[in-house]
Amino acid sequence: MPESGDPDRIAERLALLRRRGLVVRGVRAFFEGRGYLEVETPYAVPTPGEEVHLKVFRTEQHRPDGSVLPLFLHTSPEFAMKRIVAATHLPVFQMARVWRNAEGSRLHAHEFTMLEWYRPHASLSDLMDETEALLRATLPPVLPGAATPVAITPAFERLTMAEAFARYAGLDLLATGDDAAALAHAAGCTLRAGESWEDLFFRLLMERVEPQIGRARPTFLTHWPASQAALARRDPADPRVALRFELYADGIELANAFEELTDPVEQEARFRADRARRAELYGDDPQATWPMDRAFLDAVGNMPPCAGIALGLDRLVMLAAGTRRIEDVLWLPG
Repeated sequence: MPESGDPDRIAERLALLRRRGLVVRGVRAFFEGRGYLEVETPYAVPTPGEEVHLKVFRTEQHRPDGSVLPLFLHTSPEFAMKRIVAATHLPVFQMARVWRNAEGSRLHAHEFTMLEWYRPHASLSDLMDETEALLRATLPPVLPGAATPVAITPAFERLTMAEAFARYAGLDLLATGDDAAALAHAAGCTLRAGESWEDLFFRLLMERVEPQIGRARPTFLTHWPASQAALARRDPADPRVALRFELYADGIELANAFEELTDPVEQEARFRADRARRAELYGDDPQATWPMDRAFLDAVGNMPPCAGIALGLDRLVMLAAGTRRIEDVLWLPG
């Protein structure tokens, strides 16, 4: 069988790759028609992100004076795009190449394309409306290749995390706080050695909730526990949850979105907590340390109220083309 980069394999996948081009053009037309400004931000950056489980690609910039600046291939253009929003107060979008080290599966590639957009003065509900409109503009009315028909034209399901856990796991998620033993008891399962509340939360999410949602129509899973949304605002109506959603369709997690945090003091405190947790889990790796992004933190306080989203463009193409492997829609898979 030809390797994924073999010319015969490209020819074999040409119809899928043409579909990719159609989706890209459709995305650009959608946002330009809504008055968004397309932006471009650097890929090699001093600070790649602050996610706890971040795995990055490292490089160096050699300067004319002989000094060397450590850089990283970014895992998201989020920090840079928010700086642009803070400076302009304009809605912006970008289809950016991003890198995540140590990733690889039928849905994951270590280098892929992220569609991100940020809309000032939009709520989480506004962003869900816009995301639905984007999918209807770029996908067929019924997804091809799905095991069961997934319709794009009806209103998408909107389900809070608490509702999802009550329906599919039979428990009151928010009542467990951050008590792993209480969550295990409520779920009727055994807590594994060293398993934290967060670990068990994600195990239950993957085993009991995700297989049930996004099947007949896409599902927005909203209002995540506040500990699981490092860059999102807490819900003023219930500070136990954050204004975050993820979008699922046909077994694929497609997008992650926030009503953005605009408090620089709280943002820095969250980053420091994430860094402490990362060091606790993975140790102090000199190859994976970077400075706090002060330009981003300075910009956070100047941002207008804003909602933003990261959507996997390659996964969107997969849904449009009816294929189950991300490498099928990449011109030259790595």
